[in-house]
Amino acid sequence: MPFPFELPFEELSAQLDACVDAVFGALQSDFLTMPKGNGFVEYPVFEQGYEALKRATEGFKNLSSDTVFETVCRTPIALIVVRAMLGLTSPEWAYLTTQRTKTDVSQGAVRSLDRRIRVSPLIPLRRNGDLTESRLRALVATACELLTEGAPPEVAGMLHRLDKADTKQGLESLRPMAALGVPYAMVLYERFLGRPFAGHRDSVSELIGDVLENAIEAMLSEAAISYRKTKRAERVAGFDQAPDFIVPDEFNPHVVIEAKITEDDGTARDKVTRVQHLGALSTLGRTPSEPPKFEVVACIAGRGFKVRREDMKKLLLATRGKVFTLQNLPQLVAHTRLHEFRTR
Repeated sequence: MPFPFELPFEELSAQLDACVDAVFGALQSDFLTMPKGNGFVEYPVFEQGYEALKRATEGFKNLSSDTVFETVCRTPIALIVVRAMLGLTSPEWAYLTTQRTKTDVSQGAVRSLDRRIRVSPLIPLRRNGDLTESRLRALVATACELLTEGAPPEVAGMLHRLDKADTKQGLESLRPMAALGVPYAMVLYERFLGRPFAGHRDSVSELIGDVLENAIEAMLSEAAISYRKTKRAERVAGFDQAPDFIVPDEFNPHVVIEAKITEDDGTARDKVTRVQHLGALSTLGRTPSEPPKFEVVACIAGRGFKVRREDMKKLLLATRGKVFTLQNLPQLVAHTRLHEFRTR
């Protein structure tokens, strides 16, 4: 069975199920591995922050904000350890800090601080200005209060974020965990609630997407094709949602390419809908006998696209068969209108 992009649209429509099978057979998934990316914290470094915090607080007996603040300034990775103890994202921590201390800690500021620490986890922080120091002190003070207070009394049908093995009863929960370790079943239970490596996967989601986009760029560059690669959430004239690539440019689009990777079928459905919208846009104001304004091409990867056959049929129809995977991406230029723009 040839790939759908090798067939005339009439043949593709007549044997749509076989075309779906062909795409499914070419889809690859590598969800067991993730790029580390710049700023990945190795365990020995994380442990250094934990041990520095444990020593400074005498095994978490003295969780004063001044003590923790000085420890964080000397060993910045300790701040990441504190956030892990809270079980909060950086923006969540910033929001609670602003609420509790009346110090304005923006999400952007705390994200920048978190990023700076992950890139240079053991280089002491410079207290560059009262504003930066006051934000850091406010973050630490809020954390110390929350970790000391623990979870409030249970409310039927609700789960508090501090209702964890190490924070449920404040320092009374924290000290034994540091001294004796955590029961393995509880570690597994809290991992079940939080998904292993979820935070890291979210932080490198763009890098995962770059694998496919870089491969497309390599194909376009090899053929010396003029193209415009759009930025995330960029507004582009003529498109209410900018495609990932436009050839040759947005002022005279002839080919638009969407590069999508997903391991989740729900997300895959959303991405298919996005491509369908581009397909509808390409025929807007055209009669059925007129060719589309531009060709819509989908380059996909990940097991999410292999779950719903009906969604793949929609994708094939919206692109008139121009669906490529990492396996057959080398045929991208030859089997699309991109070949009209190759200069090499």
